[in-house]
Amino acid sequence: MEIYLIRHTAVAVEQGVCYGQKDVDLAETYPEEFEAVKKKLDGVEFDKIYTSPLSRAKKLANDIYPDQAEEEKRLMELHFGDWEGKVWDEIKDPFLEKWMEDFVNLKCSNGESFVMLRDRVLEFWNELKAQDHNKVAVFTHGGVIRTIQAIEKNIKLEDSFNIETPAFGEVVVLYV
Repeated sequence: MEIYLIRHTAVAVEQGVCYGQKDVDLAETYPEEFEAVKKKLDGVEFDKIYTSPLSRAKKLANDIYPDQAEEEKRLMELHFGDWEGKVWDEIKDPFLEKWMEDFVNLKCSNGESFVMLRDRVLEFWNELKAQDHNKVAVFTHGGVIRTIQAIEKNIKLEDSFNIETPAFGEVVVLYV
């Protein structure tokens, strides 16, 4: 099975803002980035198309493949809880430092841990791989793509940040 992992295009969020599951606007460069992603997928016919329900992924999926993408909540980015929408350097949560020391296992304040992200993505991934499809498109987020790559390469979560985060609008193809 060929699985195309497609990261959403650039967002209209200032550098340093924590926005995980916060629904944010796309950057003004969306029309050009959309065309670039569309070109990368030109001529590829998918048996199934999934998208994160967050608008930055869903818009891209629906603009390229109108009314074909199935929303999948497990494809959402890491939930940063109380920190969503705040500038990292201005987060006053006393738990932040402890979380930074063990983000893999500790949950963000009212959010989730990297283990929780991995578990929900792994559940989706295993279900997908058990299906009989030839080509699948998955419109999602950088953290989800990195997690899937770590799963496929059998890399520990602690070491998964050695995997380069895909660029906005990047298409990563895996053969499973």
